[in-house]
Amino acid sequence: MAEFGLDNPQSAIRNLQLIEPVGYLDMLMLEQHARMILTDSGGMQKEAYFFGVPCVTLRPETEWVETVEAGWNVVVGADTARIVQVVRSFATPTTRPVLYGDGQTAVRCVASLSEDSKRG
Repeated sequence: MAEFGLDNPQSAIRNLQLIEPVGYLDMLMLEQHARMILTDSGGMQKEAYFFGVPCVTLRPETEWVETVEAGWNVVVGADTARIVQVVRSFATPTTRPVLYGDGQTAVRCVASLSEDSKRG
């Protein structure tokens, strides 16, 4: 970051905090409580959607086009002006369609297995 003059971005960007790398579960907690996520990670785009956190995708395309169509993800590439414009103007949609299930699959699997075991 120092090579590109980004070694102290906190001085230029309010509410930015640099931290050491974290594990997956800690990262999920950070994502869940974020105001917005800027990422080039496909997995993080989908996680942002699950958590209802607006996402700005820093690559030219995404495999999760349904999150873009739902208005929760904007693909901006690496264009600095576009990134800044989207971050400043992102309007969170009032609805978030169920795109990937309701999060209760494990509960239904356990119930089904339980029923099967009772039938013998």
